[in-house]
Amino acid sequence: MDLDLIKRTAIAAAYRGAEVLRAYFGKNPAVQKKSAIDLVTEADTASEEAIVKVIRSRFPDHAVLAEEGGWSGGERELRWIIDPLDGTTNFAHQVPIYAVSIGFAWSGRIVAGVVLNPCSGELFTATAEERACLNGRPIRVSSVATLEDSLLVTGFPYNVRDLLPDITRRMQNCLRLAQGVRRLGSAALDLCYVACGRFEGFWEQYLKPWDTAAGICIAEAAGAVITDFSSQPYPVGGEEILATNGRIHAQMIAALELRDTE
Repeated sequence: MDLDLIKRTAIAAAYRGAEVLRAYFGKNPAVQKKSAIDLVTEADTASEEAIVKVIRSRFPDHAVLAEEGGWSGGERELRWIIDPLDGTTNFAHQVPIYAVSIGFAWSGRIVAGVVLNPCSGELFTATAEERACLNGRPIRVSSVATLEDSLLVTGFPYNVRDLLPDITRRMQNCLRLAQGVRRLGSAALDLCYVACGRFEGFWEQYLKPWDTAAGICIAEAAGAVITDFSSQPYPVGGEEILATNGRIHAQMIAALELRDTE
Protein backbone atom coordinates (compact mmCIF):
# COMPACT_ATOMS: atom_id res chain seq x y z
CA MET A 1 0.00 0.00 0.00
CA ASP A 2 1.42 3.38 -1.07
CA LEU A 3 0.57 5.45 2.00
CA ASP A 4 2.27 8.52 0.59
CA LEU A 5 -0.13 8.46 -2.35
CA ILE A 6 -3.02 7.90 0.04
CA LYS A 7 -1.92 10.90 2.11
CA ARG A 8 -1.47 13.13 -0.93
CA THR A 9 -4.91 12.16 -2.19
CA ALA A 10 -6.45 12.89 1.19
CA ILE A 11 -4.75 16.30 1.28
CA ALA A 12 -5.99 17.15 -2.21
CA ALA A 13 -9.52 16.06 -1.29
CA ALA A 14 -9.42 18.01 1.99
CA TYR A 15 -8.39 21.21 0.22
CA ARG A 16 -11.17 20.73 -2.31
CA GLY A 17 -13.70 20.24 0.47
CA ALA A 18 -12.35 23.26 2.33
CA GLU A 19 -12.71 25.39 -0.79
CA VAL A 20 -16.40 24.48 -0.91
CA LEU A 21 -16.85 25.24 2.79
CA ARG A 22 -15.23 28.64 2.50
CA ALA A 23 -17.60 29.50 -0.34
CA TYR A 24 -20.59 28.78 1.92
CA PHE A 25 -19.24 30.16 5.20
CA GLY A 26 -21.06 33.25 6.44
CA LYS A 27 -23.73 33.03 3.75
CA ASN A 28 -26.44 31.31 5.82
CA PRO A 29 -26.62 27.97 3.98
CA ALA A 30 -29.85 26.01 4.33
CA VAL A 31 -29.86 24.04 7.59
CA GLN A 32 -31.75 20.84 8.34
CA LYS A 33 -32.02 18.91 11.60
CA LYS A 34 -31.10 15.25 11.88
CA SER A 35 -32.20 15.50 15.53
CA ALA A 36 -32.84 18.28 18.05
CA ILE A 37 -29.21 19.46 18.05
CA ASP A 38 -27.64 17.51 15.16
CA LEU A 39 -27.50 19.77 12.10
CA VAL A 40 -26.63 19.32 8.45
CA THR A 41 -26.19 22.13 5.94
CA GLU A 42 -25.88 22.47 2.17
CA ALA A 43 -22.18 22.94 2.80
CA ASP A 44 -21.84 19.48 4.39
CA THR A 45 -23.25 17.70 1.37
CA ALA A 46 -21.45 19.88 -1.21
CA SER A 47 -18.11 19.42 0.55
CA GLU A 48 -18.65 15.66 0.78
CA GLU A 49 -19.43 15.41 -2.93
CA ALA A 50 -16.26 17.31 -3.78
CA ILE A 51 -14.11 15.16 -1.48
CA VAL A 52 -15.49 11.86 -2.74
CA LYS A 53 -15.04 12.98 -6.35
CA VAL A 54 -11.31 13.52 -5.78
CA ILE A 55 -10.91 10.16 -4.04
CA ARG A 56 -12.93 8.27 -6.66
CA SER A 57 -10.86 9.81 -9.45
CA ARG A 58 -7.77 8.09 -8.05
CA PHE A 59 -9.14 5.06 -6.21
CA PRO A 60 -12.42 4.00 -7.82
CA ASP A 61 -12.24 0.52 -6.25
CA HIS A 62 -12.00 1.73 -2.64
CA ALA A 63 -14.93 1.88 -0.24
CA VAL A 64 -16.09 5.17 1.24
CA LEU A 65 -17.82 5.76 4.56
CA ALA A 66 -18.95 9.38 4.72
CA GLU A 67 -21.10 11.14 7.30
CA GLU A 68 -23.85 12.26 4.95
CA GLY A 69 -23.72 9.58 2.26
CA GLY A 70 -22.97 6.51 4.37
CA TRP A 71 -21.30 3.53 2.69
CA SER A 72 -20.60 3.52 -1.03
CA GLY A 73 -19.01 0.96 -3.34
CA GLY A 74 -15.65 -0.74 -3.34
CA GLU A 75 -13.58 -3.12 -1.24
CA ARG A 76 -14.17 -2.40 2.45
CA GLU A 77 -10.67 -3.56 3.38
CA LEU A 78 -9.57 -0.31 1.70
CA ARG A 79 -11.81 2.27 3.30
CA TRP A 80 -11.95 6.07 3.31
CA ILE A 81 -13.71 7.57 6.34
CA ILE A 82 -14.85 11.13 5.73
CA ASP A 83 -16.35 13.96 7.72
CA PRO A 84 -16.80 16.78 5.20
CA LEU A 85 -17.60 19.31 7.93
CA ASP A 86 -16.71 18.46 11.51
CA GLY A 87 -18.24 21.26 13.54
CA THR A 88 -21.45 21.86 11.62
CA THR A 89 -23.12 23.73 14.48
CA ASN A 90 -20.16 26.12 14.68
CA PHE A 91 -20.27 26.55 10.92
CA ALA A 92 -24.01 27.25 10.89
CA HIS A 93 -23.52 29.95 13.54
CA GLN A 94 -20.49 31.43 11.74
CA VAL A 95 -18.04 30.32 14.41
CA PRO A 96 -14.73 29.69 12.59
CA ILE A 97 -13.85 26.43 14.36
CA TYR A 98 -14.55 23.50 12.05
CA ALA A 99 -12.61 21.07 9.90
CA VAL A 100 -12.49 18.62 7.04
CA SER A 101 -11.49 15.19 8.35
CA ILE A 102 -10.35 12.29 6.13
CA GLY A 103 -9.05 8.98 7.44
CA PHE A 104 -8.00 5.86 5.58
CA ALA A 105 -8.30 2.32 6.96
CA TRP A 106 -6.49 -0.73 5.61
CA SER A 107 -7.82 -4.08 6.86
CA GLY A 108 -9.55 -2.35 9.76
CA ARG A 109 -6.55 -0.29 10.90
CA ILE A 110 -6.45 3.48 10.46
CA VAL A 111 -3.17 4.08 8.60
CA ALA A 112 -3.54 7.66 7.35
CA GLY A 113 -5.25 10.79 8.57
CA VAL A 114 -5.67 14.36 7.34
CA VAL A 115 -7.49 17.15 9.18
CA LEU A 116 -7.71 20.63 7.66
CA ASN A 117 -9.07 23.77 9.31
CA PRO A 118 -10.30 25.91 6.39
CA CYS A 119 -10.27 29.12 8.44
CA SER A 120 -6.80 28.92 9.98
CA GLY A 121 -5.17 26.98 7.15
CA GLU A 122 -3.74 24.48 9.61
CA LEU A 123 -3.23 21.08 8.00
CA PHE A 124 -2.59 18.10 10.28
CA THR A 125 -1.31 14.89 8.69
CA ALA A 126 0.01 11.48 9.66
CA THR A 127 0.42 7.95 8.34
CA ALA A 128 1.43 4.66 9.91
CA GLU A 129 4.85 5.19 8.32
CA GLU A 130 5.36 8.89 9.12
CA ARG A 131 5.14 11.01 12.23
CA ALA A 132 2.40 13.58 12.71
CA CYS A 133 2.89 17.00 11.16
CA LEU A 134 1.26 20.42 11.23
CA ASN A 135 1.74 22.22 7.92
CA GLY A 136 4.66 19.92 7.19
CA ARG A 137 6.44 20.36 10.53
CA PRO A 138 6.63 17.47 13.02
CA ILE A 139 4.45 17.77 16.12
CA ARG A 140 4.47 16.03 19.47
CA VAL A 141 2.18 15.76 22.49
CA SER A 142 3.00 17.95 25.48
CA SER A 143 5.29 16.95 28.34
CA VAL A 144 2.96 18.16 31.12
CA ALA A 145 2.91 15.49 33.82
CA THR A 146 0.13 16.51 36.19
CA LEU A 147 -3.58 17.02 35.75
CA GLU A 148 -3.48 20.24 37.75
CA ASP A 149 -1.19 21.77 35.11
CA SER A 150 -3.21 20.41 32.19
CA LEU A 151 -5.61 22.12 29.81
CA LEU A 152 -8.34 19.70 28.74
CA VAL A 153 -10.98 19.69 26.03
CA THR A 154 -14.25 17.81 25.75
CA GLY A 155 -17.37 17.57 23.64
CA PHE A 156 -20.99 16.65 24.18
CA PRO A 157 -22.86 13.90 22.31
CA TYR A 158 -26.05 14.67 20.42
CA ASN A 159 -28.04 12.86 23.12
CA VAL A 160 -26.43 15.03 25.80
CA ARG A 161 -29.79 15.84 27.36
CA ASP A 162 -30.28 12.17 28.20
CA LEU A 163 -26.83 11.88 29.78
CA LEU A 164 -26.58 15.13 31.75
CA PRO A 165 -25.98 13.61 35.22
CA ASP A 166 -22.96 11.56 34.13
CA ILE A 167 -21.60 14.26 31.82
CA THR A 168 -21.96 16.88 34.55
CA ARG A 169 -20.17 14.73 37.14
CA ARG A 170 -17.24 14.08 34.83
CA MET A 171 -17.06 17.75 33.88
CA GLN A 172 -17.10 18.80 37.54
CA ASN A 173 -14.28 16.37 38.33
CA CYS A 174 -12.12 17.72 35.53
CA LEU A 175 -12.90 21.35 36.29
CA ARG A 176 -11.91 20.76 39.90
CA LEU A 177 -8.68 18.92 39.11
CA ALA A 178 -7.35 20.50 35.90
CA GLN A 179 -6.04 23.93 34.99
CA GLY A 180 -9.00 24.41 32.67
CA VAL A 181 -11.50 22.74 30.34
CA ARG A 182 -12.53 23.89 26.86
CA ARG A 183 -15.30 22.84 24.49
CA LEU A 184 -14.54 23.69 20.84
CA GLY A 185 -17.20 21.72 18.97
CA SER A 186 -14.94 19.71 16.63
CA ALA A 187 -13.63 16.32 17.80
CA ALA A 188 -11.21 16.14 14.87
CA LEU A 189 -9.56 19.39 15.94
CA ASP A 190 -9.67 18.37 19.61
CA LEU A 191 -7.59 15.29 18.80
CA CYS A 192 -5.18 17.29 16.63
CA TYR A 193 -4.74 19.86 19.38
CA VAL A 194 -3.77 17.05 21.76
CA ALA A 195 -1.35 15.87 19.09
CA CYS A 196 0.42 19.23 18.89
CA GLY A 197 0.45 19.86 22.64
CA ARG A 198 -2.20 22.55 22.92
CA PHE A 199 -4.31 20.27 25.11
CA GLU A 200 -3.11 17.53 27.42
CA GLY A 201 -6.33 15.52 27.24
CA PHE A 202 -9.62 15.07 25.40
CA TRP A 203 -12.65 12.98 26.30
CA GLU A 204 -16.08 12.49 24.74
CA GLN A 205 -18.81 9.89 24.30
CA TYR A 206 -20.79 8.45 21.39
CA LEU A 207 -18.69 9.77 18.54
CA LYS A 208 -19.01 8.27 15.07
CA PRO A 209 -16.15 6.76 13.04
CA TRP A 210 -15.88 9.85 10.82
CA ASP A 211 -15.48 12.07 13.90
CA THR A 212 -12.32 10.32 15.10
CA ALA A 213 -10.70 8.24 12.33
CA ALA A 214 -8.27 10.86 11.04
CA GLY A 215 -7.71 12.46 14.43
CA ILE A 216 -6.70 9.29 16.24
CA CYS A 217 -4.16 8.48 13.52
CA ILE A 218 -2.62 11.93 13.91
CA ALA A 219 -2.74 11.92 17.71
CA GLU A 220 -1.21 8.45 18.05
CA ALA A 221 1.54 9.33 15.56
CA ALA A 222 2.33 12.32 17.79
CA GLY A 223 2.66 10.13 20.87
CA ALA A 224 -0.85 10.29 22.33
CA VAL A 225 -2.39 7.44 24.29
CA ILE A 226 -5.99 6.67 23.28
CA THR A 227 -8.34 4.36 25.18
CA ASP A 228 -11.87 4.29 26.52
CA PHE A 229 -12.68 5.59 30.00
CA SER A 230 -11.65 2.23 31.52
CA SER A 231 -8.22 2.21 29.86
CA GLN A 232 -9.32 -0.44 27.35
CA PRO A 233 -8.41 -0.11 23.65
CA TYR A 234 -10.57 2.37 21.76
CA PRO A 235 -12.23 0.96 18.63
CA VAL A 236 -13.07 3.59 16.02
CA GLY A 237 -16.70 4.47 16.66
CA GLY A 238 -16.60 3.19 20.25
CA GLU A 239 -18.84 4.67 22.94
CA GLU A 240 -16.05 6.40 24.88
CA ILE A 241 -12.79 8.03 23.85
CA LEU A 242 -10.01 9.40 26.02
CA ALA A 243 -6.90 10.81 24.34
CA THR A 244 -4.03 12.22 26.40
CA ASN A 245 -0.33 12.98 26.23
CA GLY A 246 0.18 9.70 28.09
CA ARG A 247 1.66 11.31 31.18
CA ILE A 248 -1.73 12.22 32.63
CA HIS A 249 -3.66 9.23 31.32
CA ALA A 250 -4.05 7.41 34.63
CA GLN A 251 -5.07 10.67 36.31
CA MET A 252 -7.72 11.24 33.64
CA ILE A 253 -9.06 7.70 34.02
CA ALA A 254 -9.52 8.40 37.72
CA ALA A 255 -11.16 11.78 37.05
CA LEU A 256 -13.66 10.25 34.63
CA GLU A 257 -14.67 7.45 36.98
CA LEU A 258 -18.22 7.84 38.25
CA ARG A 259 -17.93 7.01 41.93
CA ASP A 260 -20.97 6.57 44.14
CA THR A 261 -20.85 9.57 46.48
CA GLU A 262 -23.60 8.33 48.81
